[in-house]
Amino acid sequence: MKNTQDLLHGNIKSELIALTIPLVLGNILQQFYNTIDSFIVGRYVGTEAFAGIGVAGSIMNLFIFILNGGCNGMSIIFAELYGQKNYEKLRKESFLSLSAGGGFTIVLSIVSLLVLYPVLGLIQTPPEVEPYVVAYLQIIFIGLPATFLYNWCSAVLRAAGDTETPLWTLFIAMCMNLALDVAFVPGLHMGTAGTALATVIAQLFSAGVCLWIMRKKHPIFFFSRKDMGMDLPLLKRTANFGAVSALHQSSIYIGKMLVQGAVNSGGTEIISAYTATTRIEGFSNSFGDSGSTAISVFVAQNRGAGDKKRALKGFHQGLGLMIVFVIILSALQAALTRGAVQLLMGNPSETVMKNAVLYMNVVSVFYILNFIGNAGVGFFRGIGKISVPVIGSTLHISIRVVLSYLLIGRMGLEAVAFATGIGWISVVLYQIVVYRKVRKQEFC
Repeated sequence: MKNTQDLLHGNIKSELIALTIPLVLGNILQQFYNTIDSFIVGRYVGTEAFAGIGVAGSIMNLFIFILNGGCNGMSIIFAELYGQKNYEKLRKESFLSLSAGGGFTIVLSIVSLLVLYPVLGLIQTPPEVEPYVVAYLQIIFIGLPATFLYNWCSAVLRAAGDTETPLWTLFIAMCMNLALDVAFVPGLHMGTAGTALATVIAQLFSAGVCLWIMRKKHPIFFFSRKDMGMDLPLLKRTANFGAVSALHQSSIYIGKMLVQGAVNSGGTEIISAYTATTRIEGFSNSFGDSGSTAISVFVAQNRGAGDKKRALKGFHQGLGLMIVFVIILSALQAALTRGAVQLLMGNPSETVMKNAVLYMNVVSVFYILNFIGNAGVGFFRGIGKISVPVIGSTLHISIRVVLSYLLIGRMGLEAVAFATGIGWISVVLYQIVVYRKVRKQEFC
């Protein structure tokens, strides 16, 4: 099998870096993919539509990351089976995860369309923004099966150490999305509906390309008729890992959606400032999320192969690398905010710029805790303790939502930044307590 890494031998730090780089590039491409819609709409449609994309993103991400989280959970099982070289069970897992996940996605697509208007009311969406949100989300929700298929392919490949194939397919999708955005929005004047349609078409195409490459380079993951029988214990384990990881991801985005409700109470300019900063943060979080995924895959493969000592070393060295990098990243993030907001919006008002810069200056101080927490999430997922990230994210989100609503009236967007940082502090403290117990029980 080509383009896969042997994570069971060799220099740990080098292997983690080699595994992480394509993941980082892929996540950055994903952020460009997401930011293209905001950029095109902000330039060619207007402030209300730009704010609408921001509101839509907070809702869309909830449903998309339910699927993404489910696929991440499945990838832990794939990585363990791959580390054990249990290829027969690996193919059976491919069948069970794809069929069960596909069925769930269809149900999720229907549910998301049914709850759209109630959710918009719940988060106090301004009337002038709502039409743009609805036009965008209806198309995105119909296209959720394409999103699941791409995420499933990526999860399978990452479990085998192949992070290059998802990167190239995502690059193709990003280029297609940009071309279609230009054709649909300034060309055909389709507004936010045009950006959503471009996104779904590009996602479907990238999923097809990813499957084709998998078939050529990684045929071991493809199941045949004999692999399509029911394996109830494996199905239950798949459902458990997928559901808990999906709960982890969805709890994060339920919280973000509720925080969006607090932000929406500030009006269109505050929404626009928050939308711009979340796009900037998305690029920064690409590095933290990628490091977390790399640690998770490394730990899972080595644990599956029975080398717990190497798995623990991988976590420690991965954590060290993430701390060094986030110190540099935090400074850059704060310094480049003004230019990034101008690039996104063209000519933002002084209110938008002031709130965006203030938010980023505050939240950047806490980013080292965000990355430490991400490293912890990767470790706990890798050893199968997937309930720990769920509890941590629930704790973080609860603090963030409550403090945002309590303080935003007096502090403005700065309140959300402080609430976010305090939430990260709580997560890291919780992870330290659990880590000490786990290390004594499983690694001594």
